[in-house]
Amino acid sequence: MTRAPDCILALDQGGHASRALVFDPHGHVLASAERRVPTRRRGNDQVEHAPAAVLRSLREAAQAALAALPRRGAEVNCAALATQRSSIVCWNRNSGEALSPVLSWQDRRAARQVSALAAQTPRVRVLTGLVLSPHYGASKIAWCLRHLPAVQRAAERGRLAAGPLAAFLLANLLQERPCITDPVNGARTQLMDLANGDWSPELCRLFGIPPQILPACVPNRHGFGHLHLAGRGIPLSVVTGDQPAALFALGTPEAGTAYVNIGTGAFAQCLSERDAPGLLRSLVWRDAEHELYALEGTVNGAASALEAMAAKLGLPSRRAMGQLPAWLNAGTPLLFLNGIGGLGAPYWRSRFRSRFIGRGDAGEKMAAVLESVAFLLLANLERMRRAGVRIGRIRASGGLAQLDGLCQRLADLSGLAVKRPALHEATALGLANLCGGLATAAPSGASFEPRANPALRARHRHWLHAMREALRQD
Repeated sequence: MTRAPDCILALDQGGHASRALVFDPHGHVLASAERRVPTRRRGNDQVEHAPAAVLRSLREAAQAALAALPRRGAEVNCAALATQRSSIVCWNRNSGEALSPVLSWQDRRAARQVSALAAQTPRVRVLTGLVLSPHYGASKIAWCLRHLPAVQRAAERGRLAAGPLAAFLLANLLQERPCITDPVNGARTQLMDLANGDWSPELCRLFGIPPQILPACVPNRHGFGHLHLAGRGIPLSVVTGDQPAALFALGTPEAGTAYVNIGTGAFAQCLSERDAPGLLRSLVWRDAEHELYALEGTVNGAASALEAMAAKLGLPSRRAMGQLPAWLNAGTPLLFLNGIGGLGAPYWRSRFRSRFIGRGDAGEKMAAVLESVAFLLLANLERMRRAGVRIGRIRASGGLAQLDGLCQRLADLSGLAVKRPALHEATALGLANLCGGLATAAPSGASFEPRANPALRARHRHWLHAMREALRQD
């Protein structure tokens, strides 16, 4: 009797939805499912998810994907999980019950407390590779300890656990109910010393966080435990962050390639051991044998900026997203200084007033928001080049990367070819590669060669001048 091939369950918990995909050994998707995750926004700074809704969405997506598999010919023997790196939760260590909301990576409620630590910025950078920012987990955990009575009571009774969203999901999804996290997600708490891959007593003191409430840190490839799905336990062997997982969508990432993933936010990553002002030195993988770092630039407002702007303009979100290609092709006389979600790399202003330069209609404003994403990505790529990183090409992925007009603008501005492989779930495919090393060739896709675009370059120069003036005045 022929044994069914081993298949991989990839779980991608993102800001808008939880996705589950089952891959065969050749990288083909055998089944998939998605469940939306509601987001609560309170004012400009507070962005939350309900922990129960996140857990439910992930369980339901996984169960639906497994139920959609053919009854014969496929057996899932490995699972991998990716999450939003800087989102945090507090929970009861004994029961797994959430004691706080999921504070999103976009959440900036602790900005004032972080600004009070400004003198420690150089030291934090040395230990963590990160800028001092309220987007990361430490200040969010400290906020929960100060403001949430349930968190305070659990701490007094020795029952509190707090850490990355990944650790909360593991404590509730795995049969073993561990209190552990991986180093990639752990690093985004801004409490980990990258040199030794463990929590830093110095950083815990700085942020006022008892180290005993943090989960134990284990490698990205590890025997995490078993997911109870489809009536049996499926071993979970890889846990990492969503953007680092996307690096591995086509196998081992290449030096000299900038990987740009454009979804809720936009992220530019390039393998490097270098450091650069305004960029992050990000851990993207650590196991018993290998350790990889990347220079990373973050644009906080991409799809989230478009959704916020559509709501402000009174445009139905789905209809607005469908009109983006036409609006991009028509062009825009406007510029947009994009601080939605906080101004990220390489400028780092947690509170920055977004504004248009010029006047235009709704379509022109939406096109200007999109163009601002390209301008911000270029600012990050230029910082990488100035740090001595040689970039020969760009690989683009993510939902907004499906817009030809956006990819062409990135090629024209950077002077680099933009390759867009024919894959729509880069994070999930990267998880499958990390879990099993798929026997698949890179899928063909679209290529955008740089071309002369004097009007775009003139708008970019104007945007740079306007951004410098805004940063000076704000």
